[in-house]
Amino acid sequence: MRPHGNPLQGLKVPGTKSVLADDTHGIWLHQGNSLEILDALAAQHPDGVFDAIFADPPYFLSNGGITCHAGRMVKVDKGDWDKSRGPELNHEFNTEWLKRCQRVLKPDGTIWVTGTNHVIYSVGFALQQLGFKILNDIAWEKPNPPPNLSCRYFTHSTETVLWAARSERSRHHFNYQLMRQIAGGKQMKSVWRIGSPKGDEKRFGKHPTQKPLALVERCLLASTREGDLVLDPFVGAGTTAVAALQTRRQCVGLELDEQHLKVAIKRLDHAQHLFLKPQSKEEPWPAERSPSSMATN
Repeated sequence: MRPHGNPLQGLKVPGTKSVLADDTHGIWLHQGNSLEILDALAAQHPDGVFDAIFADPPYFLSNGGITCHAGRMVKVDKGDWDKSRGPELNHEFNTEWLKRCQRVLKPDGTIWVTGTNHVIYSVGFALQQLGFKILNDIAWEKPNPPPNLSCRYFTHSTETVLWAARSERSRHHFNYQLMRQIAGGKQMKSVWRIGSPKGDEKRFGKHPTQKPLALVERCLLASTREGDLVLDPFVGAGTTAVAALQTRRQCVGLELDEQHLKVAIKRLDHAQHLFLKPQSKEEPWPAERSPSSMATN
């Protein structure tokens, strides 16, 4: 593993604090306003510091609608942070956080952003406005989505994952051979059929927009090398940090909510016991076999 050292070391942002600094495994979690922390990181690392970013931003869909959860009709209310402020302000927010992510990416770094139709078009437009190079739009297909209770629309069974390089000049990394291996010896397509987070992924608590570990693992395995440094500016319950740990990458996670960070720390502690066992020199690291990312493409 290529050591980076804690990129948050010496960072002084009022109202923020370190909640986990695991220098041994390269996992650092920081509580506070992501935009302010990203500004400080950009000032401290003007040439960029992250090899990749995985971001699951607010979708702005908590606006009084309904959905089906565990067979019951429930309101779509994930929190104040997920409420729409109108298309102009939503787009302004997306532009601001993406602008900051671009500053802290290395010149050849890439970013993954998830979203539904509520937000992904704004994200894609902001990426273009800022000069990113969009590499792929992945359709994440959910095998068992909740039914559409109104019976007035098609059942929402996909989310989009945009993959973009920092700029048109970026020489991005793509682990083609591993993706081909996962796809059964064929070129991997841009439609990924991956189930929702498994029960074990929620054993210590859950985030209302939690992504499956297999999805994040595949993104990291596709676009980074062992030892690379990954950022999640909205780390939530820590899925990106766990995926980085399991695939032998390093990760910085930023999150405002203390309760979500407590869940993330418990998950990381559990993952260390499961995956960080000593390996012989001949035995490949389990992450490169990546059983949880072998979901059908």
